[in-house]
Amino acid sequence: MSVKEIRTPRGWIIVGPNGKAELTWDVNFKPKWNRKFTEAQKFVDSEVLRLCEPYVPMKTGMLIKSGILGTVIGSGKVAYIAPYARYQYYLVRKTKSETGKLRGSFWFQRMKEVHGREILDGAAKLTGGGAEGKT
Repeated sequence: MSVKEIRTPRGWIIVGPNGKAELTWDVNFKPKWNRKFTEAQKFVDSEVLRLCEPYVPMKTGMLIKSGILGTVIGSGKVAYIAPYARYQYYLVRKTKSETGKLRGSFWFQRMKEVHGREILDGAAKLTGGGAEGKT
C-alpha cells in the first residue's frame, strides 16, 4: 500500500503504507479564518446600519443615531436603543410623505428584502467564499 495524502485548508491526513492515518492541523488556520470572519461580521453590521438608514422612521434623527450608539460593530447584533424603537419598529404602519417613502415599520426586514443578497455577497467576498442560500 502506498502513502496517500489528503490536504485541506484546515490541515491534512496522511495514510501510511501500514494503513495508519495521521491527522495534522494547520496552526495558521484558526487565526487566519477568525480574522476573516471578524472582518465579514464588521462589514455586515456596518452595512445593516447604513442600508437601514433610509427605512428608519425619522422625525429628529435620534432613532437612527440610537442604532449607531447601540451597535458594537463586529458583535453581530444591531440594536436601536431609543426607548420608542420597539414601538416604531412593530406598531407604526404609515409613514408621512415628508419623511420619505421608504421610512416606516419593519425597516430591517424591508431593507433585507432589497439589499440582503448584496450584504451576503460582500461578506462572502471578504472571506474568500461564495454566499449561497436565501437571504
